[in-house]
Amino acid sequence: MLRPKLPVAPTPTHPTITAQHSHAPACSCQHVAPAPGSTPSLSVGAGVVGAVVLVGVVLTALLTAVAVSAVSVAIAAVVLRSLLRAQSRR
Repeated sequence: MLRPKLPVAPTPTHPTITAQHSHAPACSCQHVAPAPGSTPSLSVGAGVVGAVVLVGVVLTALLTAVAVSAVSVAIAAVVLRSLLRAQSRR
């Protein structure tokens, strides 16, 4: 009762179209047409995907380390400046 009902795909009414040429080919080689509905796909190996992920993780870690170091140096500079300023006022 609560399960959705999916529509049934209609069956095609026309016959499958095949590629037939009425003229003689210009060359003697035989060309093969790609299968209908097939699309070319780019397949990448798991090693390539792993390498890209690893490089991304390393670069992100390096960027984070540089940002934390910059913040630490900035805080140290502010503290030293305030200590030197307070000492020179005495």
